[in-house]
Amino acid sequence: MARINRTFVLTLLIAASSIFLLFQLFNYRQYSSKNGLNALSSKGYLSGKEAHWHLLKKFLGLVHKFKLPVFLVDTASLNLLSQDAVLYRDSQLKEPHCSFLCTHRDFTTFALLGNLWKYDAALLDAAAERGLELLEIHGKDPRLISMDDLTAKEIPLHFLFRFNSRLVHVVVLYERSGKYLWHGPLRLRSSMDRTFAPFGKLDFGRHAGAYDRPELILTTLDGLDVRIPKNYSGFLHEHSSSRFLECHCREAKAFYQLYPEDTSTEAMDFRMRAKSLLHLASKVLSVLGVPFWLSSGTCLGWYRQCNIIPYSKDVDLGVWIKDYRHDITQAFQKAGLPLKHKFGKVEDSLELSFQGNDVKLDIFFFYDEGDIAWNGGTQAKSGKKFKYVFPRFSLCWTELMELKVRVPCETGDYVMANYGPNWNVPVKTWDWKTSPFNVQENGVWPVREWDDVIQVY
Repeated sequence: MARINRTFVLTLLIAASSIFLLFQLFNYRQYSSKNGLNALSSKGYLSGKEAHWHLLKKFLGLVHKFKLPVFLVDTASLNLLSQDAVLYRDSQLKEPHCSFLCTHRDFTTFALLGNLWKYDAALLDAAAERGLELLEIHGKDPRLISMDDLTAKEIPLHFLFRFNSRLVHVVVLYERSGKYLWHGPLRLRSSMDRTFAPFGKLDFGRHAGAYDRPELILTTLDGLDVRIPKNYSGFLHEHSSSRFLECHCREAKAFYQLYPEDTSTEAMDFRMRAKSLLHLASKVLSVLGVPFWLSSGTCLGWYRQCNIIPYSKDVDLGVWIKDYRHDITQAFQKAGLPLKHKFGKVEDSLELSFQGNDVKLDIFFFYDEGDIAWNGGTQAKSGKKFKYVFPRFSLCWTELMELKVRVPCETGDYVMANYGPNWNVPVKTWDWKTSPFNVQENGVWPVREWDDVIQVY
């Protein structure tokens, strides 16, 4: 009888345990279906890709609830896309199949337009309910900084959502006066947790960046509805050269304290005409697909005083000779800017000058020779050649006169090479053959070539 009782008790315990386990499994399935954790690997736990897919599902559900239309800017994910993948909208996937959004990295990056962000304390609570930790990065709004007011309110620049060791990075993009999008750098304050994310590996935040506003499309990737740039290959190309530099308002203010700004009618009129010419030149070259940067006095004006130098009387641009197109002259003439002179040739010291409305546009073509780059100059009456040598440089974006334009990233070295150590002292008497710090004589054009290399109109 005792053995029978023991068997009965053991059977009863096994049945109770089974019922309890079934009850626990039912509750887990209810919770996981609600919170997006319903896919286990064959070993009974979430694999790396599955865990990341569920983080993305949590995140996208959160931002959808709060009407925050983020879009995918993750470079690793966008590089995996093809037109077929974008057009294929498999919204019927019942299990995660993460081929695009889950990459070799533990983070995925999205962007949000700043005008669509609104602070809502409920967002923080909802994120916490989903098990998401949130780190917010703020910084000064550069749109509100000027020489008259160097202070500015802070704006959100980056949001980082973390679940376990995985991360979603949201970059906030703001529209600037040049009608382009800008994001700020990711700078941690001393009190912030530097182990929160792999900050050194993130696609965005090492420096500020600038982009044209992308057209977005809604597609389905890995069973999740996601907005992406329609021209994602173009966006990736932009990202590779997106670094943005602010002009130095504090230093410009100090400059104007030493050398008061010329606010005469003549100076103000010149700046307006120079602005108009710069915008027109940018439009012409952009249509041609020819990248350019601010050079010579125009670059100095931006770097030293965040403005056009009123006594310079021209606008100076630089273009790599590899980007030269034979239809450049025709395009500018069609835009109403007649050719004033053409010096040099494609192989050597090419320079074009166009006449605007009492403002001259000079385009200097630069030749890359490894550790140095140079542009040429020609004296029309003698055929003498000159060479202006610069240390090797890369290009960054900035803003001048409400226009997104490029400047050498190593602007200080570039300006120092051209104007010497006293670049911050105005010089109103300037001889292009002798005044530049980096000018070198470079021989004389053979007389037989003058008709081709010295053309004055």
